[in-house]
Amino acid sequence: MESNTKSTKKLTLLSLVLMIFTSVYGFNNIPRSFYKMGYAAIPWFMLAAITFFVPFALMVAEFGSAFKAEKGGIYSWMEKSIGPRFAFLGTFMWYFSYITWMVNVASGMWVPVSNAIFGEDTTQSWAFFNLQGPQALGILGMLWIVIVTYTSTKGLDKIKKVTSIGGTAVLLLNVLLWAGAIAVLIGNQGKFAQPIAGWQAFAQTPNPIYAGDLIAALAFVVYALFAYGGLEAVGGLVDETERPEKTFPKGILISATIISVGYSFGILLIGIFTNWSTVMGMQNVNLGNASYIVMANLGSSLGSAFGASQATTTALGLGVARFVGLSMFLATSGAFFTLMYSPLKQLIEGTPAGLWPGKIGVTKNGLPVHAMWIQAAIVCVMIALIAFGGSTMAAFFNILVSMTNVAMTLPYVFIALAFPHFKRKAAIHKPFIIFKTQGSANLWSWIVVLTVGLANFFCIIQPALEGDVQTTVWSVAGPVIFSIIALLMYGKYERGLQKELAMEKQTR
Repeated sequence: MESNTKSTKKLTLLSLVLMIFTSVYGFNNIPRSFYKMGYAAIPWFMLAAITFFVPFALMVAEFGSAFKAEKGGIYSWMEKSIGPRFAFLGTFMWYFSYITWMVNVASGMWVPVSNAIFGEDTTQSWAFFNLQGPQALGILGMLWIVIVTYTSTKGLDKIKKVTSIGGTAVLLLNVLLWAGAIAVLIGNQGKFAQPIAGWQAFAQTPNPIYAGDLIAALAFVVYALFAYGGLEAVGGLVDETERPEKTFPKGILISATIISVGYSFGILLIGIFTNWSTVMGMQNVNLGNASYIVMANLGSSLGSAFGASQATTTALGLGVARFVGLSMFLATSGAFFTLMYSPLKQLIEGTPAGLWPGKIGVTKNGLPVHAMWIQAAIVCVMIALIAFGGSTMAAFFNILVSMTNVAMTLPYVFIALAFPHFKRKAAIHKPFIIFKTQGSANLWSWIVVLTVGLANFFCIIQPALEGDVQTTVWSVAGPVIFSIIALLMYGKYERGLQKELAMEKQTR
């Protein structure tokens, strides 16, 4: 009886908001955004919330309630709304976004390791076998992929504790940022390290790369969209919510407000203890280590604000940097072990079995073991190509982050394009409706598509306009290559179906 009661317990408004918050909100997005734009990131986060986060979340809620019994997730949404070819292309693109995430994090996770051990990012000086910088991190990244894949194929029970500890540590990071920044503000008698000289501070970035460059500023929207990523998981919570017709839209709006305000306020808090020019403008700062440099600076600023000695101030900075490094390493490790199999499993189980040749679709102990090793090989090849492509460390991380941001936001275009078709089909039972008319569904779908599409366009062309053709090429190459692979796979699957139908007709 007790277990039955637990299984039927519904989510309250508070628990729903907390679940949405933990699945979307990412601490790393705050210092990275401050590094790229300073206070000028805040208006873009608010714009992205209005034109993407809220409407897309409500679309996902409608999809999720209509197809809550389907096993295929977003593939089922698009397949039932438009068709299997479109659905497979969109789902394969969604899966590719996790490939680029793994490429990014496998190389970038050594930055938190360095911070945990040394209290600062020393990865630029790491070297072995005459390999330095990006090449050394690339080798370590490939070794990590092999280790995680091997361990994941044997079982995941031992990883749950790491994930739990890492999640708790990252939550404490947010508490540390808020409490620490307010303490520094009090200690410095209300003075901001990064001054706010009127509204211009929120319109003009201190970063010379973005200053006066409208295209670069528009390209930043992709980072804001990426920060709001993970919404596709929200739709599955509709049928688990108390009075979903009232609670769910209220939970979406409340969590969207908290997350968008949380990101914006977090960026503002960083300005209390971080002067952009003296801290973020240094040559050794990049997207890979920005979070650790900001938080180490918080520790040092706490000591300075309350008159601590130089030795104590330095120790505080190193202590916070080590805590951040350990926290982020635990969190990314837990996420890695989950994402190594979860998206791939959903892709294979949700799509037709005939799409997967040989043993790719075969599962062992509930896991697609053969597909996981193929996935590991693809990730390792991509890491090697980028790491040995002749990049500097800063360019190396820019390429990885740009690839991930573009790839992870493109699938939202596919889902948003499917939404008007979903609304038109009267045969689909829709127990949960937010967009009351076809016109409103069309309007908000196109707003989401244009927001994501234009942001990605500017994000892709902006590096090339500045002479960084390599980042542009990699941002385009990944999605294009995986789109071609998806279309070739589906074309082969269709030809196989046609042959089977032809053989059936002959035998009749």
